Amino acid sequence: MRKHQIELRVRYDECDPMGFVHHSNYLRYFEIGRTELLRASGGRYRDMEDAGLLVVVARVDCRYRSPARYDDTLIIHTRIAKVTAAKITHEYRIVRPDPSWDDSNSTLIAEATVILGVIDREGRLQRVPDSLLEQYGEE
Repeated sequence: MRKHQIELRVRYDECDPMGFVHHSNYLRYFEIGRTELLRASGGRYRDMEDAGLLVVVARVDCRYRSPARYDDTLIIHTRIAKVTAAKITHEYRIVRPDPSWDDSNSTLIAEATVILGVIDREGRLQRVPDSLLEQYGEE
């Protein structure tokens, strides 16, 4: 599976004093998206960690397009854009769906690209595990 979507509702504690989702919470939303994509594909980060491999964020490029507010329903779209022996690139789109659930009227909230690397417990760079290369396809 190379793409996935999950719905979440903005919680009160994720908002700043102006009533908008604080920008730092979008990194959490991306993490939720990629964790659930892996889970939906039959994998678990816990299994990789048990094998001594850790997935780390190497780069984030995020564009905030429209604010989200407390109690908004958001859809996190996560897509594997590229997998190589050294890194995994995810792309994200977070949208607030139209109340009628007409996708053409959804509001784009944020979009991002996140590049991940794999390290061992000593912090040394490792190859992306074969299981992920097989699952997502090396490019």
